[in-house]
Amino acid sequence: MPEKERFIDNGDGTLTDTRYNLMWLKQDSYQARGKWCTWKGANKFAQKLNDEKFAGYNDWRLPKKTEARNLYEHESKNTDFNGDIVHIDLKFPEGCGFTYWCDEESGINAMAYNFYSDRAYLVRRKIKDDSFMSCRPVRSSGPEVKKFGRVSETGRSRRE
Repeated sequence: MPEKERFIDNGDGTLTDTRYNLMWLKQDSYQARGKWCTWKGANKFAQKLNDEKFAGYNDWRLPKKTEARNLYEHESKNTDFNGDIVHIDLKFPEGCGFTYWCDEESGINAMAYNFYSDRAYLVRRKIKDDSFMSCRPVRSSGPEVKKFGRVSETGRSRRE
């Protein structure tokens, strides 16, 4: 029996991740707006999707770092806005940003996830708009999948 395709293009500007029951915005905020965003701008971008009921839904949000991390696929060689390799499925259009805001906050910082390096790290929420930060909002598309983290060749799961 053939393996189920992980990302399904819904034809409405979204992709459904069948492995984790998540629906992702196909274009990130940089692709949609042509400019970078602060953490506050990323949240406003997600809220605007909700206000417009983008693709018929009003529960768009920034991803958790584990959700962003599960988008990273080392074998995938997509390209960012500068033509450099980012490890995200080719169903997502080329020309994306490489660092996405996540929803976790810690004091004056917020979590971000980098698709060059496969790393999550804290960034000042009030960083300037020109700091190469973007977002890719997400929503649940089914029951939450508790299994997070990729499985290595040894069968162990890598988690942050």
